[in-house]
This record gives sequence, structure tokens and C-alpha cells, in this order.
Amino acid sequence: MNRLTKMIFSFILMALLSNVFANPKSGEYKGAKHTEYPAWFKEGFLEFNDDIADAAKAGKRLMIVFTQPGCPYCNALVERNLAQKDIEQKVRKNFDAIALNMWGDREVTFTDGKVYTEKTIAEKLKVQFTPTVLFFNEQGKIILRLNGYIPPRRFTVALDYVIKKQERKMSYRAYVKANLPPGKSGGLIKEDFFMKAPVNLSLKSGKRNKPFAVFFEQKHCPGCEVLHKKVLTDKYTRNIIKKFDVAQLDMWSNEKIIIPDGTRTTARLWAKSLDIKYAPTLVIFNAQGKEIIRSEAFFKVFHTQGMFSYVLDGGYKKQPSFQRYLSARAEHFREQGKSVDIFNYKTIHDK
Repeated sequence: MNRLTKMIFSFILMALLSNVFANPKSGEYKGAKHTEYPAWFKEGFLEFNDDIADAAKAGKRLMIVFTQPGCPYCNALVERNLAQKDIEQKVRKNFDAIALNMWGDREVTFTDGKVYTEKTIAEKLKVQFTPTVLFFNEQGKIILRLNGYIPPRRFTVALDYVIKKQERKMSYRAYVKANLPPGKSGGLIKEDFFMKAPVNLSLKSGKRNKPFAVFFEQKHCPGCEVLHKKVLTDKYTRNIIKKFDVAQLDMWSNEKIIIPDGTRTTARLWAKSLDIKYAPTLVIFNAQGKEIIRSEAFFKVFHTQGMFSYVLDGGYKKQPSFQRYLSARAEHFREQGKSVDIFNYKTIHDK
């Protein structure tokens, strides 16, 4: 071994040892998945108006998918949804699909004619979850937005809504109700941290001084059952949630409630005004009654915990990107020797 080789070997060894001993109890980071997007996804012009026009010439509409590296939910969109032959054929026949990296630096010209990078257009559009899927009509208007991963059945309903141009006839909420029948599970599942009826979220009484959250659910809702039995059973998650005022509402019921501005209305009408499309949907507000974040997608423990922490510790005031907040939060746990799994139902534990 010559002198140069010895120097290189010593440098590599020292680097490896310093990394090991710098934080010997660092927790693991699990759940990230690499995704290869289908070859039939288009590169596009990255000039939205041109991409929309090009799709229209072929009798299609533009579908933009915001992704990020290592995103297991993006992987699920590709390997669970688009891997099904009927869904793949439906997308390929009716859409030009283009994937954008929410942290990327490629230049994109939006429908307003302004030039952005992938990450700045994601910021402009307030992309907080990946995948976020945007569907455009021929006039360049976003007619449907899917925030986060949704399972194949719900994804198919969304595709059909756009393909059949149903936005000209009805709201997506109404279309979902008519075309996505409830499952076979039973009534609403109660939790000990839910407010008792009648639900009063009014800020005018002066008694509310902490943030609050609303779980919009419905009867015969398999997704709600998964939320309660897989996510809300987690002790750490429950401890965070109990620091909020929390209401559970049937999104289709005529239950009388008082909403934050003091208006008396029904759960059904408030859900409609908030554009609640699916059950379950979780909406979290700060103590002043401003909606900070919502999830209407596939729930897992780490992201659910993160949403509540994002509001509780005021993280949204310093970091407008929820994904950056989640990354920092994961590193914080790992530095404490706790492992983090972003795609499991038990995510934070001792190494």
C-alpha cells in the first residue's frame, strides 16, 4: 500500500468513525421508498398553457402530480393505483400526466404567465402533502385538487369526475356522494377526547384559548374505522390530540352546531361551506379560529401527529412548508435515539 493510498484510506476511516461516534444512538428513519414513474408520464413543455393546449388537441386534460424523493405515498399512487390496468388505461387515455418535484429547480411557467421553479410553484400553490394531484380544464383552471394519497376506488371516482367534465354540472362533493357509496362498517366511533353534543366552537364566548380540531366523518365509513383503530389508538398521538378542543361531526347530518364565528348552523352545511369532500377529513384550526392544515387523504401515525404538533407548537408561524417541518421533526426524534417510520401505524419508538 503506497503513501497516497494509505492517506486516502485513513481519511475515509476517520470520516466513517466520526460519523458513527458523533451520534451513536441516532434513531432509524424508515418507510421512505424510491418511485419510478411510468414511462408514459410526459416531460411536458413545463409551460402550463402549452401543456394544456397540447393535451386538448389529443382530446385529453392535463394532470400535474407533485412528488418528492422517498415519498411512500407517491410510491403507493404509482404501485397501488396506476399499477391497476383499468386505472392506468383510464389515465393514459384521458390525461397528459406530468410529475413535478416539489423541491425541484426546473423552470415552470404557470397559467398566469409567470415563471417559477418547481419548488416555488409548489409554494405558490400551497402544496403541503405529496402526492398532490391537480387537474386542469381546457381554459387553464384547476377543477380538482387531490391533497395526498387516496386509495384506488376513490382515485377512480376522481378521474371519472374530471373525464366526464362533471364540474360543469355539480360539485365534486356531490359527485362523490352519488358515486362512492358508504362501506359496510357501522356508525361513528367515539373517542374520549371528543366534545360532547351540542358542539359549540364559538370564539365569541372568550372561553376558548387553545387550538381546536374537527374530525369530519360519516356512518358506514371503512376509512374512519382505520383511522380510529390504527391511528387514534397510538398513545403518543392521543396525548397530543388531548391538548386541543376536538369535535367529531357527521358530514351529512343535520346536527345543530355553533361554528367559530358564532353562527348557528348544521354539521352538513358547515362541511359543505368548508368543501369537505371525503370522510374522514381532519381540519385543524389555531386558537384564533384560522384553518391551518387539513388532511383528506390516507392517514398514518407520523403525519397525523405532525399535523397536530405543527399547530400546537406554532411551527406553521416559522415554517410555511409542512413537509420541511416534518423533516425537521423526524431528525429531532432520531437525535433522541428514537426511530421514525413515515409509512406505518407505529412510528415513534425507542431504537
